[in-house]
Amino acid sequence: MAAGIAFLLNGRETRTSLPPGTALVDFLRDEQRLTGTRVGCREGDCGACTVLLGRLQDGRVRYRAVASCLFPLGDVAGGHVVTIEGLNNDGLTPVQQAFVSEGASQCGFCTPGLVVSLTGFLLEDAALEPDDAVSAVEGNICRCTGYAAIRRAIERLLREVRPAILAGAGPEARLAALAFLGVVPAFFTGIAERLGTLSAGAPPPAPKRESAGAVVVAGGTDLYVQRGPELAERELRLLSQRDGFAGIWPAPDRLFIGAAATVADLMESPLVAAAFPPLPGFLRLVSSTQVRNRATVGGNIVNASPIGDLSVILLALDASIGLRRGARSRELKLREFFLGYKKLNLKPGEVVAWLGVPVARQGVRLHFEKVARRRRQDIASVNAAIGL
Repeated sequence: MAAGIAFLLNGRETRTSLPPGTALVDFLRDEQRLTGTRVGCREGDCGACTVLLGRLQDGRVRYRAVASCLFPLGDVAGGHVVTIEGLNNDGLTPVQQAFVSEGASQCGFCTPGLVVSLTGFLLEDAALEPDDAVSAVEGNICRCTGYAAIRRAIERLLREVRPAILAGAGPEARLAALAFLGVVPAFFTGIAERLGTLSAGAPPPAPKRESAGAVVVAGGTDLYVQRGPELAERELRLLSQRDGFAGIWPAPDRLFIGAAATVADLMESPLVAAAFPPLPGFLRLVSSTQVRNRATVGGNIVNASPIGDLSVILLALDASIGLRRGARSRELKLREFFLGYKKLNLKPGEVVAWLGVPVARQGVRLHFEKVARRRRQDIASVNAAIGL
């Protein structure tokens, strides 16, 4: 088989030899002519470019909505990319029909992204509560400001499909129910097996040593805003594909968070919830669902923004940071890592590998306040956190 980036795109296997730094949205529109994925802001704010990315996890495919304008093509390798075209059946899906019935599509530019986001919600959310469904589309902006109709469409959709989806137990039963209802096409039920075959049949990557000029990409949600066109031509070092950078794991006196762990990983982690119960709720104030599903802890830290949401929380928790260069590593306090505005205690060639957060036996009381023009999906004017 020809070398390249191999993945499933909707219902078919796809390979491409395009540069790994190519924005996924450009590949979908320009190379595949899947123009239902729209280009809006190219900053991850509008949600028009939303697609689903599925990956094998614990024997099943876990889907997340992501902003394809900020997503490097190289990072879809071995996954399942779903665009609005990949959800279409012979007729409208229940999500699409709810939008039609409630008049929730006006100019239509935002509608594909909304449909994709809601489909991802139906695939993954445990309880399917209306407020959580609204949160799932908080990163999808309707330029026509038709939000009342969109909310009615969401409520109608859940009334119609929620009982059948929650009737079965387990992810396989849910997927079967979604396919039966027409929310997703029938081929979704075989994606886990196909991804396993795709991974097994892929040739092992040739050992490669990146040049000193390779751009390190964790989540890329800020990097692609600043340097998107440039990254398509640059050599990348994708941390999500490297061992030892992802995950959240416990130690006797602290909790370790891999640099490639996403904000969504923190929100969903039982370890984080047990150690710092308020933290998952505070993280709902960080950007939108699509960005939280991609933005990483390490990226937020090394960006060194004075209004970084995770930076101020981890500083309040007296976190340490682990830095790695090849086989060498060192650890220092996070408060010693920031030297000034956009200045870091980071030696040439080093990357952030993990964060370590102390866990006190008597517990930690944490509070976080974010002042912004909007309560959610906005950068902060002022961030403040306190840990006791």
